[in-house]
Amino acid sequence: MRRSRVAVGGVVCALLLGGGVSTGCRSREEQVAQMAKQSEVPPAKKQEVKEKADMRAAPSSPESPPPESATKSDEAQAMKLAPAPSGVAKHLFAGKSSGLGDLMGAGKGASSGPGIGGLGVKGSGKGGGGTAYGSGSATFSGRGAMAGKKMVVMGAPLSRAAPVADPVANTEGYQDAGINPFVSAAEDKLSTFAIDVDTGAYTLARRKIHEGSLPAQEGVRVEEFLNYFRYSYPGPTDGSPLAVHMDAAPSPYTQGRHLLRVGVQGKQLSISERKSAHLTFLVDVSGSMSSPDRLPLAKRALRMLVDNLRDGDTVSLVTYAGHVKLALPPTGMEKKALIHAAIAELEAGGSTAMASGIDVAYAQAMKTLDDQSLSRVIILSDGDANVGATSHEEILKQIRGYVKEGITVTTVGFGMGNYKDSTMEQFANQGNGNHYYVDSLMAARRIFQEQLGGTLEVIAQDVKLQVEFDPAQVARYRLVGYENRAIADIHFRDDKVDAGELGSGHSVTALYELELKPGAGEALATVRVRAKKPRGEKATERAFAFSAQALAPTFSMAKEDLRFATAVMGAAELFRRSPHAQRWNFDQVKKIAREATPAGNAEREEFLQLLDKASPLVGRVAAR
Repeated sequence: MRRSRVAVGGVVCALLLGGGVSTGCRSREEQVAQMAKQSEVPPAKKQEVKEKADMRAAPSSPESPPPESATKSDEAQAMKLAPAPSGVAKHLFAGKSSGLGDLMGAGKGASSGPGIGGLGVKGSGKGGGGTAYGSGSATFSGRGAMAGKKMVVMGAPLSRAAPVADPVANTEGYQDAGINPFVSAAEDKLSTFAIDVDTGAYTLARRKIHEGSLPAQEGVRVEEFLNYFRYSYPGPTDGSPLAVHMDAAPSPYTQGRHLLRVGVQGKQLSISERKSAHLTFLVDVSGSMSSPDRLPLAKRALRMLVDNLRDGDTVSLVTYAGHVKLALPPTGMEKKALIHAAIAELEAGGSTAMASGIDVAYAQAMKTLDDQSLSRVIILSDGDANVGATSHEEILKQIRGYVKEGITVTTVGFGMGNYKDSTMEQFANQGNGNHYYVDSLMAARRIFQEQLGGTLEVIAQDVKLQVEFDPAQVARYRLVGYENRAIADIHFRDDKVDAGELGSGHSVTALYELELKPGAGEALATVRVRAKKPRGEKATERAFAFSAQALAPTFSMAKEDLRFATAVMGAAELFRRSPHAQRWNFDQVKKIAREATPAGNAEREEFLQLLDKASPLVGRVAAR
């Protein structure tokens, strides 16, 4: 599986109080004190935690255990393998929402009362939906703190008067993967993670801000904000499927720190180079999809996708609600009118038997599977399954089983109020695909027209990055984002460990905060990348050393793309209330973004408008 995450169920304190139970319902100040207390682990307990984490780090295959020399003796490395999500609390409030008023989805809502934090729990997890490699357990408290030297911070404590971020999120589903801490390069010089080209978190946040609320903290994934935007990375010129680029500059947010950008650019395939695509649309037509921003928008998106396919491609259509229906068997583009007619007939109503729909969709995908083409299931849903094998883990097991056959998954999310972000994201992760969220025709056009090649065709799979920092030049580092993409350092060269997929023309951006030592420059970091060919079994590895010439003397002299990425990262950190951004200023983020936006760049100009809309929302939260 791709992502290391420990599943912790959210518990609503208010419900326990209503039943006469008050255990664990502490003030925020008491929660913080408890977190600090739990981080003081006695030696015996440290050894127990390390042993459990080592079990988590073990490869899934018993035939290929890691060499002893690869296992780190420090329990800090063990803690690195399993980010600690908090119990995700449901917010209680009154509110209402309108349908889409324009392309961006204008809406209204009202709320009252603060959000209620989750109780700390102890638990273990295995498999998808909050997992670690292998199995294990960990102790969390309040926002979720993990015992050990390298803990994943769960976000800044909020005041009791802080408003609920989203007035329609009472049944939405998110999963908090934590926030990466600073790491001493002398103790652990390696940072290893899987790439991520998903963008759903940014698009969902954009819609919420346009409708007058901040995104849920747990739903802000910094990497998906960064990777939504396009940067001018040169493509590979040596026949490789990807190229790696690095640059750095002093941080504009914190004096004495630098920002290192690592960029990966995938090869852009021409239309003639793309393999034939056999697509299976799995469409949720349950009652929850009836509003204008759901099934009607999904139908328009599908028509757009069909119009951008070419001869040799096929489409099949499966729907699910209270029951599953094969609306269209695999049909070629010579019968495009028949495909459009099947899409037009889709109507919403009934409950949601998602698991059964997935079985039928994959059965259709198997009919056209061969070595000369690509096969992908595209799930369009709000992720709210309520009939049949509806547990997160049960459906993920289905998806993982089909991945081995060579069928990938793209998930496209719609709607708000009951949207299950964590479900849709994990379906794509376990299905070796991408997760998107569509809030408008503009978003659909970007996915199914402008970036269709990358949406459909994978050019490199199981792509892992490992950044090695020179302890003589780097004192400490922090990877900003990618918390649920963490991979154990010892698994970097284990080709049985799943990672991320890179589509045609896709790019990946990661930012590190660094504390450099005097004289740092040449080879302060070395990036290694491992990747397989599509459907390949053996990965190849390349290394890229940082050049001193890529270190700008001042932030204002840094490349425009690095400065813009810095603004995007800063906004995401403030939206998720990262403890590392407590002294950062939203006005400064807006200034950086504005100065890094050239005239005529519609994508970045839209981001500037989004920051303007978010500014008063952020200000109201800060004031309380």
